[in-house]
Amino acid sequence: MKVDILVIRHSVSGIPLKVAKTAAASVVNAGDGSHEHPTQGLVDLYTMLEKKGTIAGLNVSIVGDIAHSRVARSNLWGLTKLGARVTLCGPPTLVPAGIEQLGVKVTYSLKEAIRDADVLMLLRLQLERQTQNLLPSIREYAKLFGVDREKLAWGKPDLIVMHPGPVNRGVELAPDVADGPQSVIYDQVTNGVAVRMAVLYLVSGGRPAKAPAAKPVPAHPVTA
Repeated sequence: MKVDILVIRHSVSGIPLKVAKTAAASVVNAGDGSHEHPTQGLVDLYTMLEKKGTIAGLNVSIVGDIAHSRVARSNLWGLTKLGARVTLCGPPTLVPAGIEQLGVKVTYSLKEAIRDADVLMLLRLQLERQTQNLLPSIREYAKLFGVDREKLAWGKPDLIVMHPGPVNRGVELAPDVADGPQSVIYDQVTNGVAVRMAVLYLVSGGRPAKAPAAKPVPAHPVTA
């Protein structure tokens, strides 16, 4: 078909890389298995930068099914690379053993994850995991790790709430939190269009925009 760009979303980890080794087209990974979701990671990083002005030094807590979340992995790499402090939180059955070796903190207490966070990111609980006996029940998960207004009050007043979507309302987030003043979920959706447009532009041969040249400073400034 002689396409220039292939955007691949696949249930098997590693398929985009496999295709990229043989295809002449540029390949964009739109999510592969339980591996990564790079463009969503870029969207989340951009949204944090937009809302907080910086990423370096932020305390970011990611809560939910860490073990099966490609979004969590892409965010983990990006956030640690840019100097954020990352805390992962979830049931022990949904947090990979030894993940602390990647430079993150792990807690099984939602209160601890929220308390010092600047950014709170909830992950979609993949309901199909319920058949794998990893959770006693969805109701218990919502009670221990779902965020409502009362639990959100454990955190800072300027804490922002994020979610890559789709949201299981009443499970990861209560509706009044998902739609509340601290939520930036709809901004993530809006930014997703622009960020993915930028990715397509760059992989199709476009050049990054140059930063404006700094104005020269006079050798002898005039003083009033």
